[in-house]
Amino acid sequence: MAGVAGLGRRLDGLVARVFDRPIPDAEGLPRYVAPLPEWIENVGLRLAWLVVAVNLAGTAFGFWYYRLQFAATPTVMWPFVPDSPMATLFIGLSLAAWRLDLDAEWLHALAFFGCIKLGFWTPYVQLGLQSAAGIADWLYYFLILSHLAMAVEAFLIHRYARFSVPAVAVATAWFLANDVVDYFWPVVGDFHHTVLRAEYVGGVIDHGLPAHGYAAAAAVVLTVLAVFLALATRIEKGASGSA
Repeated sequence: MAGVAGLGRRLDGLVARVFDRPIPDAEGLPRYVAPLPEWIENVGLRLAWLVVAVNLAGTAFGFWYYRLQFAATPTVMWPFVPDSPMATLFIGLSLAAWRLDLDAEWLHALAFFGCIKLGFWTPYVQLGLQSAAGIADWLYYFLILSHLAMAVEAFLIHRYARFSVPAVAVATAWFLANDVVDYFWPVVGDFHHTVLRAEYVGGVIDHGLPAHGYAAAAAVVLTVLAVFLALATRIEKGASGSA
């Protein structure tokens, strides 16, 4: 592990020589809210514009991926359909806002919640509820790995965000609303969660299958986890600042 850390620090130093714009100092937060090694945080922040571009490309791919679900969903509910593309849009805009010195705490909170929630929910669903059957192997593993990368991105945000209570409230309201219309009360049309291959029976979606409940439970748990981590990060940052 020491060797990996040494290589990481050298990589950080190399990137810093090319992208020398200052980044926020690490605050020595506990691992439960800041699990990434400092050099990974540093590299991710130094390469912020590249990370923005990758996420916006992922957003464009995601909207294309959801094209058939958009077509089957009433227009008024379209914002609740592309959960992962919205999360990559949030993190891309969050990093861009930080680099442009814009005050966008609500956006940072939305990005954090989205990357935590979808970064873990999608691998759980792909690995735990449905197999690679019915989808190309490359796409199956791409979905898993790209979403895990989103979870990693979430833990860059604490370096430049305060996680103010109003911002956390906005993100909580948005993602709870998503949980409701995705799994419990669609309001207009059918449930709006990502189509699950595990719900198909004879070519027809059956929301009464256990997969629906398991996916819903994971979504709610991850929303609660995001609230906890955001508020815990706020508290720990305050404690660190007063030490």
